[in-house]
Amino acid sequence: MPLVPGRQILNEAIKGGYGVGAFNVNNMEQIQAIMTAAVETQSPVFIQASRGALKYANLQYLRHLMLAAVELNPDIPVAMHLDHGNGLDSAKTAVDLGFTSVMIDGSLKEDAKTPTTFEENVDVTKKVVEYCHKYGVSVEGELGTLGGIEDGVGSGQIHLTDPDQAVSFIQQTGLDYLALAIGTSHGAYKFKTAPTLAMDIVKKVRGLCPDTPLVMHGSSTVPKDLRDEINRLGGKMPNAMGVPVEAIQEGIKNGVAKINIDTDGRMAITAAIRKVFMEEPDKFDPREYLTPARAAHAKIVAERMRQFGQAGHAKDYKPMTLAENKAYYESKAKTTA
Repeated sequence: MPLVPGRQILNEAIKGGYGVGAFNVNNMEQIQAIMTAAVETQSPVFIQASRGALKYANLQYLRHLMLAAVELNPDIPVAMHLDHGNGLDSAKTAVDLGFTSVMIDGSLKEDAKTPTTFEENVDVTKKVVEYCHKYGVSVEGELGTLGGIEDGVGSGQIHLTDPDQAVSFIQQTGLDYLALAIGTSHGAYKFKTAPTLAMDIVKKVRGLCPDTPLVMHGSSTVPKDLRDEINRLGGKMPNAMGVPVEAIQEGIKNGVAKINIDTDGRMAITAAIRKVFMEEPDKFDPREYLTPARAAHAKIVAERMRQFGQAGHAKDYKPMTLAENKAYYESKAKTTA
């Protein structure tokens, strides 16, 4: 099975009324864990690399690990996704390397911290869409900004998405799916109390733009059991709090098709490694602590896949190639010209 354009995976999710997890990767063990979970649950999946991941691992390393995952799991629809690209150059690099989905975060300037104007966001997102669509690559944009900072990305300010602006943004840019700011936040320390997300924004945008899949960033749940386990084993995460699974599921019911998850996996890995270090201090072979870490990561990813409803949908449709997706964009452009 070839790598699948993100547009197809998310359009099928909208049809089926489920969400698809987009899981961040930095190394081999994380990619193996995500694919283990996808095979176990028979789920389509986004595997995505952030700017922090590229700095840590190098894009070429991650690319080949992702390609290995696809080669070894031919029955699983996989979108290889660039998370939080910060300009046209980053999108070009991803396209050259064979990514099938690109996020351009035009809500922030290229420093990944300073919010842009609506017009600036439209301008950069439209340029990325025009470039990527020539190669059949799907594009995600973002309108509004999230709280928190992760991997150096984030203004630290929350600016909720204006639904009416979202309509104009989608029409002007031609993007494939849109990330909304509804009160979620990057990182493990999202909230001091249980959050109330602006689900009315999701509902309104969905009503105004029913054909555009929506995306929730900053959606890790920050599980209490993992937080307590990390703290028991010498960690310090006393105030970490995330998005309740029930809130994500409500979003899915109202049109959210892609859910970005990173912190949950990090916590599962950290808890497993700390357990080995605490209980078996004689261990020094990385394989002896990375093996349980990989298993713990796979377990929580499989749990999210079931909770998001994507489990069992891997073989629902014939995967589209980038060439076929390119033809779709060309046909659409002729129709709207």
